[in-house]
Amino acid sequence: MLDKPVKLPGPDHPIVITPNPGRVVVRLGDIVVADSRSALTLREASYPAVQYIPRADVDMAQFQRSDHATYCPYKGDASYFSVPAGDAGLENAIWSYEAPYDAVAVIKDHLAFYPDRFEITEA
Repeated sequence: MLDKPVKLPGPDHPIVITPNPGRVVVRLGDIVVADSRSALTLREASYPAVQYIPRADVDMAQFQRSDHATYCPYKGDASYFSVPAGDAGLENAIWSYEAPYDAVAVIKDHLAFYPDRFEITEA
């Protein structure tokens, strides 16, 4: 088995994580699945900003852990969650770095939602 590469954020691939000063609400249709005043905004390279919401502010009863996993050399292994009663578009729609690398350790115990599958509002 090959070792996974570990990379540090830097000028060629910056990652900046800042507290979101407002409120972030995530909806699935009419259901609020997350509501937080403690979200973190992660900006990585040229990708769109992502809101990472503390698990304590997420209704985890709405989701089911899936077997899907991905790897990011800057953040580590990502675990995924699906909406069990939803359509196929809601499979693996939420991700979390449960043991992130030190450079992004602050996102531990946070979840991120694909914005094309959930309504995410910031106020």
